Amino acid sequence: MAFMIFTRDRSDGASIRDACRAEHYRYLQANAHLLVASGGLLNDSSAYSGGLILLNVATMAEAEAFIAGDPFTREGLFGEVILMPWVPAFLDGKQVPKN
Repeated sequence: MAFMIFTRDRSDGASIRDACRAEHYRYLQANAHLLVASGGLLNDSSAYSGGLILLNVATMAEAEAFIAGDPFTREGLFGEVILMPWVPAFLDGKQVPKN
């Protein structure tokens, strides 16, 4: 099963993001086998303001553990985290067969 993790930074989180970015990328690289997609979200000023991760794990508990282990989470960057099951309809420009 896949999960969508949507994060929104705290309004005062820019310094946390800057300080933890390299560690966050190392965490993603170490868990790349679980990632369907991952990337930052930009605000109207083109500054990072959150992120979106599509994660391939079996359970909600695994998705929760993944985001809990992220350095951005551990350092308190996020003001909001939304986790939801995600069912792909199209991936890489191709329709995904229904299971």
